[in-house]
Amino acid sequence: MQGRDAYLPFMTDITLTSSAAARVAWIAQKQAKPAILRLSVEGGGCSGFQYRFGLADAAEGDDLSVETDGVTLVVDPFSLDLVRGSAVDYVEELGGAAFKVTNPNAVAGCGCGTSFAV
Repeated sequence: MQGRDAYLPFMTDITLTSSAAARVAWIAQKQAKPAILRLSVEGGGCSGFQYRFGLADAAEGDDLSVETDGVTLVVDPFSLDLVRGSAVDYVEELGGAAFKVTNPNAVAGCGCGTSFAV
Protein backbone atom coordinates (compact mmCIF):
# COMPACT_ATOMS: atom_id res chain seq x y z
CA MET A 1 0.00 0.00 0.00
CA GLN A 2 1.15 3.52 -0.74
CA GLY A 3 0.46 6.95 0.69
CA ARG A 4 -2.46 7.61 3.02
CA ASP A 5 -3.99 4.18 2.38
CA ALA A 6 -0.97 2.54 4.02
CA TYR A 7 -2.07 4.09 7.33
CA LEU A 8 -5.78 3.22 7.17
CA PRO A 9 -5.52 -0.07 9.08
CA PHE A 10 -3.94 1.82 11.98
CA MET A 11 -6.41 4.70 12.05
CA THR A 12 -9.08 4.81 14.70
CA ASP A 13 -12.50 4.79 13.06
CA ILE A 14 -13.55 7.93 14.93
CA THR A 15 -12.93 9.49 18.32
CA LEU A 16 -14.93 11.63 20.72
CA THR A 17 -12.85 14.00 22.85
CA SER A 18 -13.38 14.38 26.58
CA SER A 19 -14.54 17.95 26.00
CA ALA A 20 -17.21 16.79 23.55
CA ALA A 21 -18.23 13.96 25.87
CA ALA A 22 -18.67 16.38 28.77
CA ARG A 23 -20.86 18.67 26.67
CA VAL A 24 -23.01 15.77 25.40
CA ALA A 25 -23.45 14.52 28.98
CA TRP A 26 -24.56 18.01 30.08
CA ILE A 27 -27.04 18.38 27.19
CA ALA A 28 -28.39 14.85 27.69
CA GLN A 29 -28.92 15.46 31.40
CA LYS A 30 -30.79 18.73 30.72
CA GLN A 31 -33.04 16.97 28.17
CA ALA A 32 -33.43 13.77 30.26
CA LYS A 33 -32.10 11.65 27.39
CA PRO A 34 -29.37 9.01 27.09
CA ALA A 35 -25.86 10.40 26.57
CA ILE A 36 -25.66 9.22 22.95
CA LEU A 37 -24.53 11.64 20.25
CA ARG A 38 -25.32 10.78 16.63
CA LEU A 39 -23.05 12.18 13.95
CA SER A 40 -24.33 11.90 10.40
CA VAL A 41 -23.29 13.33 7.06
CA GLU A 42 -25.80 14.67 4.56
CA GLY A 43 -25.47 16.16 1.12
CA GLY A 44 -25.62 19.94 1.15
CA GLY A 45 -23.87 22.89 2.64
CA CYS A 46 -21.58 25.17 0.70
CA SER A 47 -18.90 22.48 0.19
CA GLY A 48 -21.00 19.42 -0.75
CA PHE A 49 -21.48 17.54 2.54
CA GLN A 50 -22.53 18.76 5.96
CA TYR A 51 -22.26 17.35 9.46
CA ARG A 52 -25.42 16.80 11.52
CA PHE A 53 -25.42 16.23 15.28
CA GLY A 54 -28.26 15.13 17.50
CA LEU A 55 -28.99 13.12 20.59
CA ALA A 56 -30.10 9.56 19.90
CA ASP A 57 -32.19 7.23 22.03
CA ALA A 58 -30.08 4.21 21.02
CA ALA A 59 -27.61 2.99 18.43
CA GLU A 60 -28.95 1.33 15.31
CA GLY A 61 -27.85 -2.22 14.48
CA ASP A 62 -25.23 -1.27 11.89
CA ASP A 63 -23.89 1.88 13.62
CA LEU A 64 -20.33 2.21 14.76
CA SER A 65 -20.31 3.13 18.47
CA VAL A 66 -17.40 4.57 20.42
CA GLU A 67 -17.45 5.56 24.08
CA THR A 68 -15.60 8.29 25.95
CA ASP A 69 -16.17 9.06 29.63
CA GLY A 70 -19.53 7.26 29.64
CA VAL A 71 -20.83 9.05 26.53
CA THR A 72 -21.44 7.19 23.27
CA LEU A 73 -20.87 8.54 19.76
CA VAL A 74 -22.75 6.65 17.03
CA VAL A 75 -22.17 6.92 13.28
CA ASP A 76 -24.05 5.15 10.48
CA PRO A 77 -22.03 3.21 7.84
CA PHE A 78 -22.59 5.75 5.01
CA SER A 79 -21.43 8.64 7.19
CA LEU A 80 -18.52 6.64 8.59
CA ASP A 81 -17.07 6.25 5.09
CA LEU A 82 -16.81 10.06 4.94
CA VAL A 83 -15.56 10.71 8.48
CA ARG A 84 -13.33 7.69 9.19
CA GLY A 85 -10.30 8.78 11.20
CA SER A 86 -11.99 11.97 12.43
CA ALA A 87 -12.13 13.45 15.89
CA VAL A 88 -15.29 15.07 17.27
CA ASP A 89 -14.51 17.87 19.71
CA TYR A 90 -16.44 20.61 21.48
CA VAL A 91 -14.76 23.99 21.22
CA GLU A 92 -15.52 27.38 22.72
CA GLU A 93 -14.12 30.23 20.66
CA LEU A 94 -14.69 33.94 20.32
CA GLY A 95 -17.26 33.28 17.57
CA GLY A 96 -19.22 30.84 19.72
CA ALA A 97 -19.23 27.28 20.96
CA ALA A 98 -19.89 24.22 18.81
CA PHE A 99 -19.09 20.62 18.09
CA LYS A 100 -16.21 20.48 15.60
CA VAL A 101 -15.13 17.59 13.38
CA THR A 102 -11.47 17.33 12.44
CA ASN A 103 -11.80 15.20 9.31
CA PRO A 104 -8.65 13.90 7.57
CA ASN A 105 -10.74 12.93 4.53
CA ALA A 106 -11.92 16.48 3.80
CA VAL A 107 -10.06 18.16 0.94
CA ALA A 108 -12.00 21.42 1.28
CA GLY A 109 -14.29 23.02 3.79
CA CYS A 110 -16.33 26.12 4.38
CA GLY A 111 -15.51 28.98 6.69
CA CYS A 112 -18.09 27.97 9.27
CA GLY A 113 -16.67 24.43 9.55
CA THR A 114 -19.99 22.63 9.12
CA SER A 115 -19.57 21.49 5.53
CA PHE A 116 -16.79 19.79 3.61
CA ALA A 117 -15.80 18.14 0.34
CA VAL A 118 -13.97 14.85 -0.21
